[in-house]
Amino acid sequence: MLQYLIKRLLLMIPTMFGIIVISFLVIKSAPGDPTSQKFGGVGQAGTGLDSQRGTEDAIKKFRERWKLDEPLHVQFGFFIQRLASRDLQYITRQGNFGRDLRSHLMVSIQLNVIVFVLIYLIAIPLGIASVTWPRSWFDRLSTVGLFMLYSLPSFFVADVLRIHLCGHDSWYNSFPIMGLHGQDYESLGFWGRFGDYLHHAFLPVVCLTYGGLAYLSRQMRAGMLDVVHQDYIRTAHAKGASKARVILVHALRNGLFPMITLFASLLPFLIGGSVIIEFIFQINGMGYYTIQAIYEREYDVVMATLILSAIMTLLGILLSDILYVMVNPQVTFQGS
Repeated sequence: MLQYLIKRLLLMIPTMFGIIVISFLVIKSAPGDPTSQKFGGVGQAGTGLDSQRGTEDAIKKFRERWKLDEPLHVQFGFFIQRLASRDLQYITRQGNFGRDLRSHLMVSIQLNVIVFVLIYLIAIPLGIASVTWPRSWFDRLSTVGLFMLYSLPSFFVADVLRIHLCGHDSWYNSFPIMGLHGQDYESLGFWGRFGDYLHHAFLPVVCLTYGGLAYLSRQMRAGMLDVVHQDYIRTAHAKGASKARVILVHALRNGLFPMITLFASLLPFLIGGSVIIEFIFQINGMGYYTIQAIYEREYDVVMATLILSAIMTLLGILLSDILYVMVNPQVTFQGS
């Protein structure tokens, strides 16, 4: 196993480099650059010749500072140099890049960890129950209900909930309309802060949870249905094992494989998977932060977000392989 892990970690290096190259080229192919964002209206502010020359000099120095007039390979080398020295920073605005990135990242992680836990805690039992009583009223009702939930766009549900449950003009003014903290958050004790956070996060968590819950529960059901028709399950029934033991002991291990596989694709969601919901509820997480950076042509912020998402994806795939062995020791890394 150790040899496998070392091999996979080494393979991540060229993979990450390829992702960085492609991401850099895609960003650079977009129209506009930080110069237009920073100096867009400056040239019209003054009418004198000296003012125009000053603006032109400032633009020239700005482009020279960030190598924006250089060929793409030179700009890419400049970015890699800054990335290696951990010197990524804002291009068009002031501020501490590292501190802002960490603060926005923690907001998204705290919110999406709650979402992940709820999705798996609800989806796995729902899938097991549907397989335990197939074609029952519970199975049919849950299937229809979950497919209906999956078909509802999260931005539509978020807007409906915000209109009818938030604000003074709503039907039931019970939830805050924006943010994850109240104005008196800092003055509260531990449990007061905890309750305030849950109060603010309730609607965003609902909007982020129901779609993944509906999808994963159906995947869990499909995976379990494939397993319960295997020969070793029939053998367990023939030996007199109870239905609960067959489902929870014999079938569940292999039935969890689809959920483990999907975990690798869900892990990057921690970084920027809640862009729309963060925008609607004005949550200062990574999704909202990245959208602002794209509008302002903050290349370093966008690249940092893409790199973090790529790292989470690669680590998620590696973690999934490890979880396969933990769930079913008969699975090995031989031939990987």
